[in-house]
Amino acid sequence: MDDGDPIADLVKLLVRLPGVGEKSARRIAFHVLGADPEYARALGQSVATLSTRVRRCGACGAFTSRDLCAICADPRRAVELLCVVARPMDADAIERTRAFAGRYHVLHALLDPLGGVGPAEFPLTPLIDRIQRDGVREVILATPTTVEGEATSLYLADALRGVGVAVSRIASGVPHGGDLEFTDPITLGRALEGRRSL
Repeated sequence: MDDGDPIADLVKLLVRLPGVGEKSARRIAFHVLGADPEYARALGQSVATLSTRVRRCGACGAFTSRDLCAICADPRRAVELLCVVARPMDADAIERTRAFAGRYHVLHALLDPLGGVGPAEFPLTPLIDRIQRDGVREVILATPTTVEGEATSLYLADALRGVGVAVSRIASGVPHGGDLEFTDPITLGRALEGRRSL
């Protein structure tokens, strides 16, 4: 940290956030400085106490302030349909579509042997226990379309074969409003493979 320059100190902390570059960090810092001092205090207090006020849901692993998150506590959600995601923000992204009425299971990990997460370190047992305990009939694998996400998806599909559940993978394809010319070959190939009748 830069001694005696609180703005530079704040900028150095802000650029460590995902998607925040130095220019954005400076803009945020000056915005906080120009705002009502009560806003700055509330923001600081919220960030400072976040890790003590938020924990993992006892059922799915998503972040919540209660023992069970709102989705797991909702009796209208289909308990027999489970969507497996890598991170809590992935479940949040699916929720924003309003197209899924089941429940989630957050892995908080992907297979990444170079990063120290191999099959021995992977949290497979809690997922299998939950599938059996809750009577899950279908598991939707919604891991990212990265090398690690694909490896995780294949590993889970293989591991769940003997559990007696249907396993599916989310489709991937051309983004809405996207030009085919700029779509990468893997995404375009998957879009063709995952086509459906109209």
